[in-house]
Amino acid sequence: MSSNIGDDEKNGEETDVQSDELEKKLEEEMKRSEEYLNNWKRAQADFVNYKRRESELFEDLIDSAKAGLIMEVMPIYDSLSIAIKHTPKEMEGSEWAKGIRQIKLQLEDLLKKKGLEEIKAIGEKFSTDVHDAVEMIESEKPEGEIVDEIQKGYRFNGKLVRAAKVKVAKKAQKK
Repeated sequence: MSSNIGDDEKNGEETDVQSDELEKKLEEEMKRSEEYLNNWKRAQADFVNYKRRESELFEDLIDSAKAGLIMEVMPIYDSLSIAIKHTPKEMEGSEWAKGIRQIKLQLEDLLKKKGLEEIKAIGEKFSTDVHDAVEMIESEKPEGEIVDEIQKGYRFNGKLVRAAKVKVAKKAQKK
């Protein structure tokens, strides 16, 4: 019987060793699965960030294309505005002149809907951020105030696409 007791002790020790080994293996596998899970989470986050960046790049590309097209249309709009400004007095009430003004309004509305906004100039304080001074004029107006606009300035979706060309007041020289 004594041999049986020794065998039982050996078996118990072997079971303890096996149990310890299994626990170690289980811990290793749990660490490995946690590492895999964390790697998967990082990959998923990287993919979400990639999709967001690609979407932003695509939007920027679309905005650039729109801005380019709008800038090509701007000289036509400017010419139309100048033509309307110089309509002969005898033609101002004609159907032709009304039609031209209507075309200008439609073009203006379209450009606004697409994100183009006019920069206010006359009566404003001169700002190098949005205005381009082409001349300084002696005036009774406060120095630095814009007194005339040569060419309108515009922003597209909040970004400056063309500075307004303006004439700026300066103090009249005393004689």
